[in-house]
Amino acid sequence: MRYFFLILGLGLVMAGCGGGKNSDNISPTPPSPKAAALVFPAQNAICVSGTVISASQSTIQFQWNNGLNSDSYVVVTKNLLTGDTLATNTGSNSADIQVSRNTPYSWYVVSKSNQSSSTAKSDTWKFYNSGAGVTTYAPFPADNLSPVTGQNIAVPPSGEITLNWKGGAVDNDIVDYDVYLGLTASPPLYKSHVTTQGISNVVINSNATYYWKIATRDSNNNTSTSDVVEFTTN
Repeated sequence: MRYFFLILGLGLVMAGCGGGKNSDNISPTPPSPKAAALVFPAQNAICVSGTVISASQSTIQFQWNNGLNSDSYVVVTKNLLTGDTLATNTGSNSADIQVSRNTPYSWYVVSKSNQSSSTAKSDTWKFYNSGAGVTTYAPFPADNLSPVTGQNIAVPPSGEITLNWKGGAVDNDIVDYDVYLGLTASPPLYKSHVTTQGISNVVINSNATYYWKIATRDSNNNTSTSDVVEFTTN
């Protein structure tokens, strides 16, 4: 019996030492960066500050609050008229970026860490970079289109789906929308002067590829057009 307890005690000691050795070899997981909080240019605002470079260009200082566990950032700006994007790297919570005047933009910030391969993306904001002589501003191109690009939809028994989108304008003067939908990459007009941000009872066929987009119109007859969205049905 004494021999049994001696062996049992030695086994527990060895197990305890082995556990301690294994735990020493486990590296702690580095903390992931957190999303930054955007500050300026403000959401859906008319940006009148910045340094004018020419009649068509100006420089704006983009600003955001630091994301936790973040060492650097990538600021992604998108010209909403041309679709061109620009990625700007910085180690601080601001960046001076050259943008076109009289042009709507969207922007967001990606937080990065030297200790982790993970990244974090902020919210996406829109603004209108003002220019000389402008008294009215075109609406932002509609976004958040649903169905989304690449989505595959099972056609319901009714053969009908709903199209949804989100519009916006710095002066809140959107009047209506034109909906384009069809089987070609340049879809034809499906329904005009829609006053809501969605339409239902849209008839579609199975085993097809559809393209659609939204044109937004304001009270001054300024218009903007969204990107073309492609989805398939089965």
